[in-house]
Amino acid sequence: MCQRRQELLERISEWCDQYGRGRDCVRLLAVSKQFPADDIQTLAGCGQSAFGESYLKEALDKLDMLSGLNLEWHFIGPMQSNKTRRIAERFAWVQSLDRLKVAQRLAEQRPAELPPLNVCLQVNISGEASKSGTDPADLPGLAAAVTGLPQLRLRGLMAIPAPTIQFGEQRRAFARLRDLYDSLVTAGHDLDTLSMGMSNDLEAAIAEGGTLVRVGTALFGQRAAAPAAD
Repeated sequence: MCQRRQELLERISEWCDQYGRGRDCVRLLAVSKQFPADDIQTLAGCGQSAFGESYLKEALDKLDMLSGLNLEWHFIGPMQSNKTRRIAERFAWVQSLDRLKVAQRLAEQRPAELPPLNVCLQVNISGEASKSGTDPADLPGLAAAVTGLPQLRLRGLMAIPAPTIQFGEQRRAFARLRDLYDSLVTAGHDLDTLSMGMSNDLEAAIAEGGTLVRVGTALFGQRAAAPAAD
């Protein structure tokens, strides 16, 4: 597992060089959903500190088992309103925020003694009816509203484009997200995170300015079946 991580980091660095980007401008998030706590502990021993989870019950079990490690936990899955309290209490980041109602609940439920919860707004960049994410047209209003909420810090945008093996199509989808990000920055938002790119489209994401890549399979191997809904 350490070797896979090292090889992945080397590929990321090579792509950063190829596309004229600094080697330290892309962070690696290990997507550990559906992988056991032992695997996370192993990867943490290789130097990985940031991990992403999508299923709340599974994630909370892992957070409890690994509480002795200094890890940064990101919630990256769809959120139900009745699950926001535990997310607000236990995670450092939420990357899948796409509704003001959920943002308001996270802000109200974030413990005052904790730093503000880092959030990314998920954008439905490909217009897929089955996929979570705010419509690009609604993004400016949602960003403005979230910025005004206490105990939340808007860090940037996240998207999961429609899957394709065509490199040019991958780049075009990520370019749309980058353009939305740039528009928010121009409007005065203090952003630093473009969360885009997974195991099968990393190069395109880095080429288009991604700053945080979410990788599971290339680090851990193939997943088992998804757990029951929590």
